[in-house]
Amino acid sequence: MKIATRPGKPYPLGAAWDGKGTNFTFYATHAIAVELCLFDSAEAEAESVCISIPDRFDGVWHIYLEGIKPGQLYGFRVHGEYNPEKGHRHNPAKLLIDPYARAIAGRVNWHNALFGYEIGHENGDLQLSETDSAPYIPKSVVVDASFNWGRDKQLNIPYHQSVIYELHVKGYTHLHPELPEEIRGTYAGLAHPVVIKYLKQLGVTAVELMPVHHFVADRHLIERGLTNYWGYNTIGFFAPDVRYSASGVNGEQVKEFKTMVKELHKAGIEVILDVVYNHTAEGNHHGPTLSFRGADNLSYYRLTDENKRYYDDYTGTGNTFNAGNPNVLRLIMDSLRYWITEMHVDGFRFDLAPALVRELRDADRLNAFFDIIHQDPVISQVKLIAEPWDITETGYLLGKFPPEWAEWNDKYRDCMRDYWRGAESKLGEFAARFAGSADLYENTNRQPTSSINFITAHDGFTLRDLVSYNNKHNEANGDDNKDGNEENRSWNCGVEGPTDDPGINELRSRQQRNFFATLLLSQGVPMISAGDELGRTQQGNNNAYCQDNEISWLNWQEADPELMQFVRYLIQLRKQHPAFSRKRWFRGHPLTGGGMEEIAWFLPEGESMKEEHWKTGYAKSLGVYLQELESQNNDPLDEMVTRENFYCIFNAHHEEVPFKLPGQQYGQLWKKLIDTTVGVIK
Repeated sequence: MKIATRPGKPYPLGAAWDGKGTNFTFYATHAIAVELCLFDSAEAEAESVCISIPDRFDGVWHIYLEGIKPGQLYGFRVHGEYNPEKGHRHNPAKLLIDPYARAIAGRVNWHNALFGYEIGHENGDLQLSETDSAPYIPKSVVVDASFNWGRDKQLNIPYHQSVIYELHVKGYTHLHPELPEEIRGTYAGLAHPVVIKYLKQLGVTAVELMPVHHFVADRHLIERGLTNYWGYNTIGFFAPDVRYSASGVNGEQVKEFKTMVKELHKAGIEVILDVVYNHTAEGNHHGPTLSFRGADNLSYYRLTDENKRYYDDYTGTGNTFNAGNPNVLRLIMDSLRYWITEMHVDGFRFDLAPALVRELRDADRLNAFFDIIHQDPVISQVKLIAEPWDITETGYLLGKFPPEWAEWNDKYRDCMRDYWRGAESKLGEFAARFAGSADLYENTNRQPTSSINFITAHDGFTLRDLVSYNNKHNEANGDDNKDGNEENRSWNCGVEGPTDDPGINELRSRQQRNFFATLLLSQGVPMISAGDELGRTQQGNNNAYCQDNEISWLNWQEADPELMQFVRYLIQLRKQHPAFSRKRWFRGHPLTGGGMEEIAWFLPEGESMKEEHWKTGYAKSLGVYLQELESQNNDPLDEMVTRENFYCIFNAHHEEVPFKLPGQQYGQLWKKLIDTTVGVIK
């Protein structure tokens, strides 16, 4: 095949089609030569042509090929030093995925050829492998970026009006009986009118998608008949994963993803992506050479000071992406901007975010990663949510992210779980978490909306399992039940797992309603794990990361419609009444109560809580008065007027507790809206 070439341009990175040909760029600053290889199909065992790239600028190799169109498959081969002890792992026998690929065709087909070293050799990863990896690695795809967005744009729903719904693209629709089989478990399935109608009726304002960046299923899982179902193992930060495409693998997945976003936006639902920039799928020094490692290992990864052969691991995956390197930081920022400007997503949840903000070895809140996002006119305008911890002792940063960030609040999760299982000495913390966690955010010029409140998430028990199991049951994962969190703060209500006992089942139903009522009436931003409102179970598995089967998939035909109706009612109540979703902190001390403040706390006897009452270890019951204020002209500078007042009664005691309503100055006529013993009040 003869192809006309020109030097091309060093920007933008990746493959850019202009209607006549394609400009290819590739960052490999330590390479001595780079080849661009073209393939006729994803299954092709060898390239149809391999072209040496003669030009480079500031570490970026670039070339323009005339006549190359969207759908063309390609990869790179990089020549250079192979010296792991100095941090270099170049190996031209290993075809590399373009780190900037907008689409990736196929999946990794595990074979020893994918490793840059000779597996089983006495020198380990120091011995170069010369076996060609091309037959076993997915190919990058040239993509046509055009799409008819119409008037679509980011929705920018304010945090205080948000209800986030975390879901897995495949698991959410794979068993949906009302969807055509060919689109179940795909982007198209999530965009189907039946699914969107359900989301609208439920009342959520945003779907937070578990990772959709193209990822790799770990070899050890595949060999055990399992897979990486969750997807926290990224290899392509620009490419929507092909597993969730119903339309094709040669770029069609990009248009399908865009269509999904457009349809969700039409329904007023934001799309937030769970993104994993803290590590890649290439693992530690014994891992495969798929992309970044073969391109520029010394730049892309954090390597140990003592020996560049080994990787700093702040993520528990074997490596840590080197966001401190300007070129790696550029890739992350380019990726974020791409998903905003080209894919129209509304925000991001950053997995293990502290791993991204390390200047040296300790997590640093003043890192360049924060600074550049804060200054970026595109990225700074969407929702930015941190998982504010990594696996290290210095990596727990809850409450320490900058003002423009929100955070998953695990202290909220743990406290609410403890409270409703009857743990002692939780009353004071329960009140603080219910009121927005001012102890974490108020002193750093942040608002209650900085707290993403949740009871459950993908990692851990489902809500139904939280009230049905005392212990994890992860035997299906193949690790002798040793994986997963040991401390779940769960309570099985008297029997481990399923039971026919009507009393226990009634108690479990009530506990689920207790959790939902607490979550949706708390200050902050509620996040619901998809399916919890339908009573979804994982059979006690609290670490279903490898279970692409009925353990993880949402079973719509076994849904609990009464619980769903209760949750829908709570979301509507929250939306209708600003008392439960304030933009600012309560005036007055949030715990001492007394007077006619915006919030006040009461004993069951109807008397105001005093300082000594919070210290009573056995106390598990309280009432909270909320004054609903709003501006008459929706202007925060206007004088606030009272709409309605609310009184919430919480009792985690194992017996009924009589409550007296507060004095008439708080309200003269009360109407019951919610009772978790029976559900919605008609």
